[in-house]
This record gives sequence, C-alpha cells and structure tokens, in this order.
Amino acid sequence: MGVVEVGDRIRFDGQIHVLVGLDGPRCRLVSEEGAGVQVLLLTQVLAAQDFAVLDHSRPRRRVPVRGPLDGVDSAVREKALAWERHILEVETGYPGPSREQPPRDGYDPAVYGLAQREAAKAAELTAAGEQVSVGTVRRMRARYREQGVWGLVDGRAKRERLVYGRADPRVVAAIKQALAEQQGRSTGTLSRLRRQVDWLLKDTHGPGAVAAPPVATFNRLVRAVAEQEGLALTAADQRRRASRPVPVFTPTAATLPGELVMMDSTLLDVMVVCEDGQARRPELTMAVDVATRSITAAVVRPKGTKAVDAAVLLAQTLVPQPMRPGWPAYLSMAASVIPHTRLVTIDARMQGAAARPVIRPATVVIDQGKVFVSRCFLAAAEHLGITVQPCPPASGHAKGHVERGFGAIGSLFAQYVAGYTGNHLAARGSTVEDEACWTLPQLQDLLDEWIVCGWQERRHKRLRHPLMPRLTLTPNEMWAALTGIAGHVPVPLNGTDWIELLPSRRCAITDEGIRFEHRTYDGPALNGHRSRSTAADGKWEVHHNPYEPWQCWVRLPHGWEQVAWIHQGLVSRPFTDTTWRHIRSVVTRREERADHEERLARHLDELLRRAYPGHSSRADSTTGPGNAPGRRAGSKPARRRKADTSPPAHPAERLPPADEEACPASDTAGAWNVFDAHQEARQW
Repeated sequence: MGVVEVGDRIRFDGQIHVLVGLDGPRCRLVSEEGAGVQVLLLTQVLAAQDFAVLDHSRPRRRVPVRGPLDGVDSAVREKALAWERHILEVETGYPGPSREQPPRDGYDPAVYGLAQREAAKAAELTAAGEQVSVGTVRRMRARYREQGVWGLVDGRAKRERLVYGRADPRVVAAIKQALAEQQGRSTGTLSRLRRQVDWLLKDTHGPGAVAAPPVATFNRLVRAVAEQEGLALTAADQRRRASRPVPVFTPTAATLPGELVMMDSTLLDVMVVCEDGQARRPELTMAVDVATRSITAAVVRPKGTKAVDAAVLLAQTLVPQPMRPGWPAYLSMAASVIPHTRLVTIDARMQGAAARPVIRPATVVIDQGKVFVSRCFLAAAEHLGITVQPCPPASGHAKGHVERGFGAIGSLFAQYVAGYTGNHLAARGSTVEDEACWTLPQLQDLLDEWIVCGWQERRHKRLRHPLMPRLTLTPNEMWAALTGIAGHVPVPLNGTDWIELLPSRRCAITDEGIRFEHRTYDGPALNGHRSRSTAADGKWEVHHNPYEPWQCWVRLPHGWEQVAWIHQGLVSRPFTDTTWRHIRSVVTRREERADHEERLARHLDELLRRAYPGHSSRADSTTGPGNAPGRRAGSKPARRRKADTSPPAHPAERLPPADEEACPASDTAGAWNVFDAHQEARQW
C-alpha cells in the first residue's frame, strides 16, 4: 500500500479523495466530486477494499543521508545535526529516537498543533541568539523531508568546486586545443604553449579581444586542464599514457608458486671488470615468482644478453642452488623456515642447498625483447613444459613485479658495491671506472649470496598469510606456507637436458672439422661422419655455449658428442664469446684462415694474461698504455693532449729512451708535475 502523506490523491469508497490532514489516528479527506469533507479513522481508510494511492504530492521521504556530512566542515556538520533535532521535536515532540522523557511544554502533538509547535521553535531559537522565523522553520522541515539531513546543510558549504575556477571559458577552450595539437610532438616549455594559446585566441576572437592570463595563473590552469582532460604535457607522459591499458585496472595475482613468473633484463648500476680489462656495466636477467615474490634465478652477463642466458635461467628455477664454499651454515635451506626435512625425502638435491625456493614455472611473462622471443628460449620453454605469455610492447606495467625488483636490487644491493654508477647520469661519480674492482663471476657470487640473505629473508609488505592478514611475510615464509598446499614435484635435469637448452646452428662436418665464429672444432668422434650427413642441407645440428666457446656438442646418430676447439691448448685461462669477438675486432686478418685463427688464439692468451692482475678503465687494454708493465690496477692513465691529432710515429722514428739518471720521470713529472717529453713519447 505504501505510505500516505498529506496532499496525496487516494481512492476510497468508490471516489477520489485528497488527504488534506492527519491528526493522530484520524485523517481528513476532501472529495474531488464535491461531496464535502470527511473525518475518518486512518485504519478504516487503509483497510478499505478499493483503497489505493493514485499519486504523491511530493517526493517520498527517504532515509536520512549522513555520508556526505563527512566531507563538510565540523561546524557546518554540527549545525545541520542540531537542526535535525529541532525539526524532529517540532514534528514528533521528541528531539531524538528516545521516548523516555515526555515532550517539553509547547511541543506535545496531543496538545499543540503543528503551527503552534513551529512558532514555539522559532521563538526558542530567537531567544537563544539566532534570528529564526516561523517561515525558516517550515522551509527547513520541507528540505528535511525531501533530502534528509543533507538538506539542512548550509548551501554555501555544498557548492561544487569549480575545476577551472573563474577562468575565462574561451581561454580554457584554447588551452584544450593547444594541448591536443601538441600530442605526439617533442616536449616544449610552458612559455611555448602560452604563446600558442595567445595565437589561438587572436585567430578565434580577434586581436585584443581575449587576453591570456598571467604566467603563474596560466601555468596552474594548464596543469588543471591537462589533468582534467587526460592530456599529457611531456613526450614521456604521452608514451606512458599510450602504453597504459584502459581502466579498470586489475592487479596481477597468483595463489600458487610458479603460477606466474615474470622475466626481464636490465643494465645493472655497477661497473665490473670485463675479460678484456675494460670497466663496463653488466646486464642482469632475472625471474620473479608473483605468488611468493621470490627471485628464483638471476644471471649477470656482459651487455647484450643472449638467448642462452634466458634459457638457462628457466633451468635454474627448477634446480636447488647449492651452498657455495665459504657461505655460513645459516644460509642453508636446513636452517631456514622452509620445510627442508620433508623436501629432502622428496628431492635428494635439497640436501646441502641454499635457502632459495625451487619453483617450477607454469606461465612465464616476457616482453618483446629478441632474447625472449628467440627460437632458443621458446624451444627451452617448450622442452620444460612452460607456457610463454608475451606482454604488449612498451608496457612495463604488465610485468611490474620484476620491474620493481630491479629497483629494489639497485637500492638494496647495487649501491653498496664498488663501482656503483647511480640510477641516472646526474648521480654518477667522477671516478666510477677506477672504483670497479669486481669481475663478472665475483659479482655473480655476491648477488647470489645477497638474494639468499638479503631478499629471501626480507619482509615484503605485499606478502600476507590468508589466516594472518596483518602479518607480513618473507618470500621464504610465503613459499613454505604455499608449498604445504601446492606441494613440490621435483624436475630432474641431466646433462642432455642442459645441452638441449643451448643455442643451436647447422654446420657441416668437413675434413678440417666443424667451423663457425672463426673457430674450428675437431676430434676423433667426428670420424666416420665427415661429409656424410643424411640431412637435406648436408649439415649437422651443433649446440654451443657462448660462455664456454672452447667446446661444442654435435648430435650424431648415436647421441651427443662433445668436440673441443683445436687451439684450446694455446689459451691458459677461461674466456667467453665476448672476449673472442673483442679480439676479432682488434686483430686485423692478414694471413690465411688457419694462421689467422692461431694468431687470434695467441693474442687471446696474451690479453687474458695482461687483464688478470688488474683492469684498464680508460684506454683499450690491447693497444693502449693503460696496461703497461708495472702500472697499478685501477690507476688513471695519462691524459691525451687534445691538440695532438697526428698518427703515432713509425717504430723506427720513435725517440730513443730517456736517460733515467739525468731526468728520472718519477722525480720530475711525479713530484713537481713537470712535463717530460721523453716520457710522453714513450706513452703515446
């Protein structure tokens, strides 16, 4: 039936009436057909068979809205609540829901009419110092019936904030047009934008019709318009907005270890000593498990990460990390919160492992880098039963967990390492190259140890146990909690599996052996297969490791066979493909192929011997004076004179050595900084 109010049109006793009054249990009806006025019990009217409310004279009362009151000033809120108590007392006789005390004198509905109660309330408020008339009380009652307590709030406090203030709409329209036109262009200053807006105003409204605001006001207005309209002020913001997906944003979530693993590469903010003696920034490739925030694997390589690095990274996530010599016992898995005893019964490789989770990825999120979309990486993922999910181009947010991990490594690890470069060029020191003292293997050992003790045991605010949401967990604690639900299935990898993950190429087996990258591989295992391939191209499948170029593996009919480099004995120290390519760029090929390869091998051995005691930070270690005998590792070489642009003299035309007794360089140039022509000639 609804609720009837004064002024409603109702059907009763076969006629249409208007409810003109309510007085307790009685109501007063006026017939529209002119039958006169009737005073009846309200229950009698509501119980009639043909009773119906045809229409309401005003909006029906709603539940009082109190939520918006939280956004206004406390004084305004208290005043609105006070008016609510006054209106309730006028209408019901009670200022609140409590009915314990009888109504005050002048407000009892059984004794005083509504008009008398309104007059009493106006007189009471006026006596209290607030000038209130009866009309004001009636107006506040009407607003309360329509809007609830929100209608009692001062209208000045409910005014909506103007986004652009009192700015001229024509100026705002010109700013919008100028911002829209500069989308896709290079970043300019606000003064350029102000001049463009001034041109638009002159072209649209005529010279002098509309003036541009002052500089400070214009700058604030531009930022407000850009924020309101979603227009970028800089080219960087434009690219960021273009790569951002359309809202609503949904956070990436995973409930099981390995359900979602993100991989990416970035340059590490540390200078290291490379194999050629140069100080360079290495490249870090790592994998982060979303469910536990664990760094399952991390590889540091020279700049230009190869596909084999990403493939090996997948394999490293599946096997335990063994304890390194010299690591304390409290870094082992047995000393951590990980259920080591139960895991050892399932996977014997956990015995003697470091406290780093072993997670089998189900889905790996990658970017569009050529390393991750290479045939080698995709084949490795397929071989291990892992689904690869590429993210859209230029969308770092799609793999935000690993991107944030790079930032954490920079602030928690890299800045404490010798040779730290800072996270941007302005923060770089002037002697960064001279500070570099760690090689790539040494930096890899430091990073592995830090991951175990500095990352896996550090509490992460996004890791919370479902039954203890207020307690933050470490990645190891989260993995231990989820392992009891998801379980652990060991994935054994043998030597053949590792060979399958390496990059492959098609090569012919000739009488000289297998040749690629100016290296020749040969051995007795190739006998009987030279120039006898049954493949259509007459070649064999060869797998190689760029970081172990002194050997390769060829797939023969009976399985894999390891073949060594024929000049392996000429090189006394380990090297990588990066060092080999550097040697090829330095040494000019003048002899035949076989002699050239031998010359490269001997030069490689010479370079590694020179680079072993120290490193060069400025000049090339193979040709410059930076690695002269007796030079201290890390010291600065002599600075080249800018005016000297002539080529070096022929060996026969060089100056004879200076008389050390007459003019020792250590006494003159070192102590008094006197220019020594003979010493300068020997250096350059």
